[in-house]
Amino acid sequence: MLSLPNLLTLSRIIAVPLLVFLLWSPAPVDYAITFVLYCVVAVTDYLDGYLARAWGSISRLGQFLDPIADKIMVAAVIVMLISTRKAGEVPDIAGFHLVPALVILLREIIVSGLREYLAGLQVSVPVSALAKWKTTLQLVALGALILGGAVPHMPWVHQLGLGCLWTAAALTLVTGYDYLRTGLKHMA
Repeated sequence: MLSLPNLLTLSRIIAVPLLVFLLWSPAPVDYAITFVLYCVVAVTDYLDGYLARAWGSISRLGQFLDPIADKIMVAAVIVMLISTRKAGEVPDIAGFHLVPALVILLREIIVSGLREYLAGLQVSVPVSALAKWKTTLQLVALGALILGGAVPHMPWVHQLGLGCLWTAAALTLVTGYDYLRTGLKHMA
């Protein structure tokens, strides 16, 4: 239970309040600190799974917590980037760019509910390779949006983050549909 992969997963959950605090009313230095912390936390997402497989220490706790940690971190950062205003400016995610953010958030809620329902039927829905790419692209998008706040003199970083957010939302729709289609087979 207290294996290194599980501790890394738990560290992601524990880091979320700190990320939220840093994004609450950020100045460029807060964004820079948040970006560094965010990168460390994002790397643990890869590392915990890699170590668990490499060491043969895959646990039920890790299988349960890993997707929850991802969803909590992504949702918290999206909400903060939607709501945070830098010195009266618009939020990092605003206007039409709210669409991909909402797509990502809604898909996470729907897939979580679907997984819970299917678990009651003792049906496992493995994470697809495309879903892993989706998660990676989400992490890159949010990281770029955070970094964009640290380097406001480089607006292309923010634009890159928004582009990645839209691409991640497209993958989110595809993977969400795949999960829903699989789930519907077991509901009939």
